[in-house]
Amino acid sequence: MLDLDQLLDAPNIKILMQQAEIALRDEARQRQDFYEWINEDHKAEFINGAIIMQSPAKERHWVATGNLYRLLSTYVIKQKLGRVASEKAMISLTRNDYEPDVCFWTTDRARGFEGEMMQFPAPDFVVEVLSKSTEKIDRGVKFNDYAAHNVREYWIVDPRKQLVEQYSLDDDMQAFALERTLRIQHEIESKTVSGFRIPVQAIFDETLSNETLISLLIS
Repeated sequence: MLDLDQLLDAPNIKILMQQAEIALRDEARQRQDFYEWINEDHKAEFINGAIIMQSPAKERHWVATGNLYRLLSTYVIKQKLGRVASEKAMISLTRNDYEPDVCFWTTDRARGFEGEMMQFPAPDFVVEVLSKSTEKIDRGVKFNDYAAHNVREYWIVDPRKQLVEQYSLDDDMQAFALERTLRIQHEIESKTVSGFRIPVQAIFDETLSNETLISLLIS
């Protein structure tokens, strides 16, 4: 892939730009068709000009997603910190549309949300739970796109290995930097959601998740 300096040095730069402009116009038309087709019954994403349909999730995937969503949303609502969504919230960025497994917006970013909205701006914090079919995208285009759109924190949850990779945005590089990799014997604390700290095992274990949920409610 050409970087900017290589592109500027290319003798055929005008031809390349014309080809890119045509391709992007065609992609924009396809994206508009996607918006007209998508509804609440579909789980799909629009990524680099292609519609990506989501396969049915394995149990360990929806257990991890559900546990983390309940814990995070309960804490955020109790502390009045913003809004949390899971799976069906469409995040519309400059070029692509994603449906993250879990995401959080601060109160300021969520201030304009309305009941009929179906497209939302970049969150402050995103969690993607890995599956075999999505890992390449979660670690590739989404990883770079979320950082480019100022998502402050990104967790990649691996339900098979039962670990969490916690990334924070490096403002100078406009890219994610790995803070730490945490396993079930550890606790994880968000750098974006103030005070949100849970055992990593609570993401994967429903019994411990319920116990942690109660502690969040009474703390």
